[in-house]
Amino acid sequence: MKSSVNVRSLSVLALLVLSSGQSLYAAEQPQQGGNLTWGVETEPNTLNPQLNGQSKAELILRVAYESLLARKPDGSYIPWLATGYQVSDDGKTYTFTLRDDVKFSNGEKFNAAAVAENFRHAQDPAYCAGSSICALAGRIASVTTPDEHTVSITLKDVYSPFLSFASGLKLISPSSWNSPQLKSGGTDIAGTGPFILKRYEKGQQIEYVRNPDYRWASANAKHQGPAYLEGITYRFLPESSVRTGALLSGQVDVIEGVSGNDAGEFKDNPDFSYQHALNTGTPYSLFLNVKYGPTQDVKVRQAILQGLDISPILQSIYRGERTRVWGITSPVDPLYDASLSGKYGNNPTLANTLLDEAGWKTKGADGIRTKDGKPLSIEIIQAQATVRDQRDVLLQAIQAQARQRLGVDLKIRYVDSGTYTEVRKTGQFGSIANSNTDTDGIDIENHYLPVNGGGAINYSRTDAPEIIPLLKGASLTLDTAQRKTFYGQLQNFAVLQQALALPLYEPEDQIAAASYVHGVGFRPFKQMPENAYDVWLSKH
Repeated sequence: MKSSVNVRSLSVLALLVLSSGQSLYAAEQPQQGGNLTWGVETEPNTLNPQLNGQSKAELILRVAYESLLARKPDGSYIPWLATGYQVSDDGKTYTFTLRDDVKFSNGEKFNAAAVAENFRHAQDPAYCAGSSICALAGRIASVTTPDEHTVSITLKDVYSPFLSFASGLKLISPSSWNSPQLKSGGTDIAGTGPFILKRYEKGQQIEYVRNPDYRWASANAKHQGPAYLEGITYRFLPESSVRTGALLSGQVDVIEGVSGNDAGEFKDNPDFSYQHALNTGTPYSLFLNVKYGPTQDVKVRQAILQGLDISPILQSIYRGERTRVWGITSPVDPLYDASLSGKYGNNPTLANTLLDEAGWKTKGADGIRTKDGKPLSIEIIQAQATVRDQRDVLLQAIQAQARQRLGVDLKIRYVDSGTYTEVRKTGQFGSIANSNTDTDGIDIENHYLPVNGGGAINYSRTDAPEIIPLLKGASLTLDTAQRKTFYGQLQNFAVLQQALALPLYEPEDQIAAASYVHGVGFRPFKQMPENAYDVWLSKH
């Protein structure tokens, strides 16, 4: 099986189209200059672009750190720092041909040796332990550099999602590996992007300045050469109402993360533009631990899955601005299978019968079920770093419904990054609430592949043998239809039969901008906010 792409000049989209069909671009030509202030919801837990697992940090880090290939809306690959790639007939070796005109922002050469070093470090647990890149890079058998502008990566076994990982790894300069800032990220960690990190004020903001030497935008960028903007400041504004107020009052030029309540402030308002797009990857879900506490019993997990009614909760909190999901991946993902839609939930009679059968028959004075004198209490762990989009309100509403309908006490615990890592390591939790934006089935493997088999996340702690052949089958074929069939079978087993997760809603990103801001939009495939390379201001 041999495939290749080598395209140096591709036509690019002339306009970025809003959901309403209107163009974001004004009639005048893009203007150089000016500084943009962007109000963002999430502060990065590390500025190292490889170790940061926060989807919301992509917007901030992607202006300085780039990858080998970009992607079109259909998921196909186009040139960026690599001019093309080839896959060997046996499907194990990926060879990338690199541009010869790129340099890191600190002046170091971008060449095969620099790229190879990134992949070799991604295999080192001392560097990336706890990150999904370690699990993915662990599939690599060797990395070679036939010449200065060619890198070949050979896998131990065929693995169809590998190109998604290899083409998307954000690359850092050779000197970065010796920097004391390596794990935390910072000004010493150079990338090739159109902007350069200037200053980070923890809890306040992060500033970037234009890279004057930038000449290697991806094939789907809307212009070439340096960025239009002189600089960007991302201000950390975790409260939605504060971000909205800052934009309405002119304190910032753009915001992301617009709540359902606030969307009306910008829709059909001539002073602003408003856009939204669903993410790819795993929906925001409650993953239920099969190895600890009451959720070890499949009947308890099934009761939670069947007894709760999520749709009206979403409607109430988000005012119809979020999308209910039922399966294991996003509705915009090519691997999406809609067969579970409406097949479970809002059946408290069945749920209460299941809890009775599981031995939780009596209730205390507080209405919570008990067994052997112990309450039916399940602790939900939510990382503080990913509390966004009114998820705290959502969890509270689910908590109230579980108590009222089922007599189940869901205890919500918010934890910092260190505690989150420790809790995951010990496995002493009832549920973890999270989402993930990885594509091409990587998100599915992360959540359902057993940890000892390479699963990087696996919040449910499942090691069900039925899952392995389904994931293995999907990883051995490049045929999307076949992969979708495997994942459809997996989601039927994981959700409907075993209740390893309760999918809630598909995260999306929203962008509201002042009318003088042009060129903001979403990445063509992942549909997360695009970096500010093509953004320009008609007043500054």
